[in-house]
Formats: sequence, structure tokens, C-alpha cells
Amino acid sequence: MQNRKLGNSGLEVSAFGLGCMRMSFGDKPTDKQEMIDFLHAAVDQGVTFFDTAKVYGPFTNEELVGEALEPYKGKVIIATKFGFKHDPVRGPHPSVGLDSRPEQIKRVAEASLKRLRVEAIDLFYQHRPDPNVPIEDVAGAVKDLIQAGKVKHFGLSESTADTIRRAHAVQPVTALQNEYSLWYRNIEEAVLPTCPNADNLVIFDVACVQE
Repeated sequence: MQNRKLGNSGLEVSAFGLGCMRMSFGDKPTDKQEMIDFLHAAVDQGVTFFDTAKVYGPFTNEELVGEALEPYKGKVIIATKFGFKHDPVRGPHPSVGLDSRPEQIKRVAEASLKRLRVEAIDLFYQHRPDPNVPIEDVAGAVKDLIQAGKVKHFGLSESTADTIRRAHAVQPVTALQNEYSLWYRNIEEAVLPTCPNADNLVIFDVACVQE
């Protein structure tokens, strides 16, 4: 398995990452032990980059990934996400709405650290842009977490070129997760040109399939 470095961040991951959402959240139930075995097999094949989020389940996907990958601490990179409101019954869910207030970001980080069984989140994405919270405030909250040693790298998901620039001015953005495929090529117009060519902006890793 080849590795690649994400921009100038120093973060190195396997060329192929593994999205873990449907291992515990999706169309049909899955067997927990089977999924743990699958994650172990992925590591054995050289995969070091794993993607989850608190909204997947909610919470159960982070718990699964945390349990399965705990034996590989220091050898794998786990990305997770923040950005959705909490419903008293359902927990965080896209239908409930967005919430990227700084205090919420920090609460989510603390809870995700426990579920993932790690001391620091390797890559912490904003799951979706929140129109009610300036991206500068979002980036500032993640910067605080990085300075506190609870997060290592900051990512954005489904963001525009302008949002990327504004966020990066506050806290360097390590990775971008946007839909990009033969059927959806909109990011070629402004987002991709922004990433490698803008002054002081890193080259982003772009997810080539929809989450």
C-alpha cells in the first residue's frame, strides 16, 4: 500500500482510506465482530486511514472504530466529524439541523475522544458548513483544541473555495472531503484550483466518492 502526505501538514496516510459509516449505520444491520475483523484485515493490508463520525449511528460507529483500532494506536489515522445538533431522543442527526458553535465543537471533541479511545483526534472535520456560525469561529475552536493537544489536524467537508480560504487563514486546513466523481465535478470550477495554487494554502486530499 502506498502512502501519501496531505499537503504541508506532515500528516501521512495510506493512499486508500476506509469509510466506516455502513459498518454500523445504514441500510441493514451488521455483525459487530465481523466488522471488527474486517477493520483488522484492512490494517493488515496496509490501510492506515479510517473515517467515521458521531452522527453515524449516532455514536455507535465511533465506538466500533475505537474498539477495533485500539490495538493499533500510533499506527493508524482516524478522522471523525462535528457539526450536527443533538436531538434529546435521536442524538445528532442531519434532520435535526446544524450546530458548529465553538462550545458545541469542544463538547463533541471530548465525547469523540472517549468513544474512539484516543488521546487526540487525528483529523477533525466540520461535517457540513453551518450558515449560522462564521467559519472563522469554527476554525478558531478547532485551533484551541489543537493547542490543547486534543486534535491534531483540521478538515472541512462540502465547503466552498471562499470558506476554505477563510478557515485556512485562522487554522491551516489539512484535508477537504467533498464529493467528486464522473457524475459530480463541480469542485473543478473553484475548489480544486484554490487548493494547490492559492498563497499559503496547502494541497488538500479530496474524497472521490460521496460519504
